[in-house]
Amino acid sequence: MQKPEITQDPMYQLLREEKITEFNQRRAQGENCRLQHTDLRSLDLRGLDAGDLDLSGCYLRQTDLRGVDLSSACLEGASIGGAKISGTYFPKELSPEEITLSLVHGTRLRYR
Repeated sequence: MQKPEITQDPMYQLLREEKITEFNQRRAQGENCRLQHTDLRSLDLRGLDAGDLDLSGCYLRQTDLRGVDLSSACLEGASIGGAKISGTYFPKELSPEEITLSLVHGTRLRYR
């Protein structure tokens, strides 16, 4: 399993700086971002437009994901240990048990 990394991708850096509105605007204008296997630990990502984002392998531990719609995002191999997930909408391919295992024990999310 690849370790999460901190990249110099400008869109990734916007998330690291918790500039969610600017990230959403630039993404809506067609700017690409590479977020696979990145370190997004302990960030406040509320308000993130996560539609079709590839977050595979990401560390989302201790991240505030409250109210984020992740239903069309790819979370294969991501970890959400200790994250705040109240009101978060997960992909239907992830079982509640799988989400709970990752939330409580930090396991990597696996799709059915």
